[in-house]
Amino acid sequence: MRFALSDEQIAFRDAARELLANECSPAVVRAAWAATAGQLDRRVWDSLQRMGVQSLLVPEGDGGLGLDETYLVPILEECGRAALPHPIVETAMVAAPLLGADIGMATTDLGGPLAPCAHDADLHLVHHQGALLRIDARHATVHHDNGAFTSVDGARRLSYIAGSAEHSQLVTDDPAVIELALDRGALGAAAILVGLGQAMLDLTVGYVSERHQFGRPIGSFQAVKHHLADAALALEFARPAVWRAAWSVAQDDPNRARDVSMAKAMASDAAELVGRQALQCHGAIGYTVEADLHLYLKRTWALARSWGDTAHHTDRVADALGA
Repeated sequence: MRFALSDEQIAFRDAARELLANECSPAVVRAAWAATAGQLDRRVWDSLQRMGVQSLLVPEGDGGLGLDETYLVPILEECGRAALPHPIVETAMVAAPLLGADIGMATTDLGGPLAPCAHDADLHLVHHQGALLRIDARHATVHHDNGAFTSVDGARRLSYIAGSAEHSQLVTDDPAVIELALDRGALGAAAILVGLGQAMLDLTVGYVSERHQFGRPIGSFQAVKHHLADAALALEFARPAVWRAAWSVAQDDPNRARDVSMAKAMASDAAELVGRQALQCHGAIGYTVEADLHLYLKRTWALARSWGDTAHHTDRVADALGA
C-alpha cells in the first residue's frame, strides 16, 4: 500500500487549502458563533460547492465527481485546519453518497442526538427506529430549546430535529448501509480533527517564536520544544491512520470498521493532546476568547465526542482483534 497522496489528490487538497485560506478566516468562524438561527453565512460553502467538494463522492452519472474517500479526506483535513463552521462531514461524507448531488446543505443526527447547523440546513437525515429518513427543511421541526443545546463550540449550532411521518421519506433501513454511513461520518470527523490539530500546532509554533521572555523567544526553551514535539508526533501517527481508513472505506475492505475506529480514536487523542500543549504554551492569553486558539480547541472537544468517542472506538478495535 502506498501511504502517500497522488498528484491529483494533492492538487485537490491544495486548491481547497487556498480557497479556505482566502475565504474562511477566523473572523468568519467567529461570525458563525454570533449568527442568528437560519442566517449562517454561506459564501465559503458556496465556493466549496462550485469546486465540487460536497458532491465529490457522488457518481458522475448522478452529477458528482465520481471520486472516493481518499480524495475527500485530505480536503476535510483542510476544512478542519480552517475550522469551517458548516456541516461538511454531514453533507459530503454522509448525505451526498446516499442522496446524490445538489442537496444543498445537509445535516444529520447520526453523529449524536443533536444535529449541527440544523436551522441552516436544506434537508435533514434523521436516524429513527433503525432507519434513515429524509426530511426537507420546510417540513422539519427544529428545536433549539432556548440555548439548552448550546455546544461548547458555538459554531456547531446544535438542535434537535423532528418531523412527521407524512413528510418523511425513507432513505434506507438496511443496517449495513447505515453502518457505512456511521463509518463515513467517523472518518470525516477524524480528518477534521487532524486538521484542527495541525492548525493549533501551527498557531502555537508561531506564537512561541514571537513571544519573548528573558530576552529569548519562549520557543527556544527546552520544555516548550518537548511539548510541541510530542504534539507533532501524535499528529504524524494519526494522519496515516486516517488515510488508511479512507482507503479501507473506498475499497470496502473487510477491516473497514476496525480501521475507521482506529483512525477516529487516534485523531481524537492527537488533537486533544495538541490542544492541551497549545494551551500550555500560550499561557494565560490562550484562555481568552480574544485568542483564535479557542476556535480550534473547542471544535476539537466537540468532535472528539461526536461520531463515537475514543472509548467507543477503542472497544470496536478490541472487538475486531478478538481482545
